[in-house]
Amino acid sequence: MSDATPILTERPRPGILLIRLNRPDELNAMNVDLIDALHEVLAEVRDDSTTRAIVLTGEGRAFCAGLDLRGYGIPQGATEGEGRAQLGLRVQKHIAGLVDAFRGARPPIIAAVNGAAAGGGMSLALMSDIRIVSESAVFHAAFIRRGLSNCDIGMSWLLPRMIGFSRAAQIMLTGRSVDAAEAERIGLVSSVEPADKLLDVALDTAGAIAQNSPFGVWMTKEVMWSNLEAPSMRAAIDLENRTQILSSLTRDHKEAVVSFLEKRPPAFQNH
Repeated sequence: MSDATPILTERPRPGILLIRLNRPDELNAMNVDLIDALHEVLAEVRDDSTTRAIVLTGEGRAFCAGLDLRGYGIPQGATEGEGRAQLGLRVQKHIAGLVDAFRGARPPIIAAVNGAAAGGGMSLALMSDIRIVSESAVFHAAFIRRGLSNCDIGMSWLLPRMIGFSRAAQIMLTGRSVDAAEAERIGLVSSVEPADKLLDVALDTAGAIAQNSPFGVWMTKEVMWSNLEAPSMRAAIDLENRTQILSSLTRDHKEAVVSFLEKRPPAFQNH
């Protein structure tokens, strides 16, 4: 394992993509190669209806330690002689662009957090659709402990919506750690699992998602995220109504009804 392959991908089950962050000696810290690789693989599956769910985890004993403080590297498109602010903003956008990439991908993304998730690593977990963690997992809102704002890579938008403003403010302003037990108690994660069962549970969850119709899953993910930004309940319901009519016009909806009546598993074709 080396930085020559900053992420590893495999298809352990039908329709399931497993992504492993692969810089274990650096606790899977973010550098330009790792972020480029994540952007690339997410772009490949963004509109792929055959990839039904994604599991994201880390190699070794950490999920992701955040930004590699020994050097991030230069993103593509940077020009010689750019100022510090210009280059810094380019790096910032390179990483923060993952928020849209995670949200825009049709397959739901399950973060299987196998250890420390610090700074940008915590943000990676937050931008995932589901978080399942091992007993050794711990979240560090670490930006503020490095002299920076903790409002970074979507954290100031995502965390308050997940656990409430007061809890989020206390975590973000102090920079304290949140262990697996607390994360489950406050609703930050779906479940805490033994380390040797974590990946199986995440893959089982992905498999349960994959049993549903591709269009139904796509619309559920898309509308859930969109309605976090809806200005009113009425606007949210209007979007739900239109999406439900679209779903009802698919052949897969008819197949789901027929298979239920015939007491057999549905055979979805994304039609």
